[in-house]
Amino acid sequence: MKTPEIVTTIATLRSRIAAWRKEGARVGLVPTMGALHEGHLALVRQTRERCDRIAVSIFVNPAQFAPGEDFDRYPKMLESDLEKLGPTADLVFTPPVSEMYPEGFATRVEVTGPALGLETEFRPQFFAGVATIVTKLLLATLPDMAMFGEKDFQQLLVVRRLVRDLALPIEIAGGLIVREADGLALSSRNVYLNPHERKIAGTLNLMLKDVAGRARSGDCVAEAEAGGLEALLEAGFEAVDYVAVRNAETLAPLRHAREPARVLAAARVGKTRLIDNMAV
Repeated sequence: MKTPEIVTTIATLRSRIAAWRKEGARVGLVPTMGALHEGHLALVRQTRERCDRIAVSIFVNPAQFAPGEDFDRYPKMLESDLEKLGPTADLVFTPPVSEMYPEGFATRVEVTGPALGLETEFRPQFFAGVATIVTKLLLATLPDMAMFGEKDFQQLLVVRRLVRDLALPIEIAGGLIVREADGLALSSRNVYLNPHERKIAGTLNLMLKDVAGRARSGDCVAEAEAGGLEALLEAGFEAVDYVAVRNAETLAPLRHAREPARVLAAARVGKTRLIDNMAV
């Protein structure tokens, strides 16, 4: 089976993309941290429908992990990732850390707006790390379009704000969440779950459906959120970071869901932190 070309430096990446541009190709980028699953592959396929050439980046970004998080044990499986991608991608950019953060690196990109609250309450370093690496990847590639999954919904809005504010001529598209048979959103971190934890994790999307339904029917948002938090704890989650119904474009808090809204949640089972969201 044909596998994509592997590129490890920004200079080579730019050279390859320049050649595609000369052919008149529309270029798409799918940024990932590897450990690819069907959710990632769906993003690549959706990008292929809209672009002639596709670059996939695989880079586990140390800047978005706090001390004590799972950077060292985050699954790394490049050979398997390349096999899964097969002919669906033209190029895979897999830089070493020193390529993205050379010695003396002293710049950080920070976004407020949709980056404030939710994930920031529990991972304050996260979005600065995300915004910095995404900016570097977008500037290195300058694609016509970049595809991000809706499972990381807050991250998607942060990237859209970044691109808008910096006037980058790049379309940021959101790919639909891919779920397992019981509704659990696909995630590279699902491999951490033992069978008992996996059963508990499968209830997360059920809570989201319930909270979304209550908010849609006109219930007080705060009451719906509190009910969702209680349901997760009763299901066996050790801790719930948040269950929140927010404006779907700005993530501003709501009292009642009388506008497009999203319910977002983060909860911990065993040593694994899961996030998910659903439209109201």
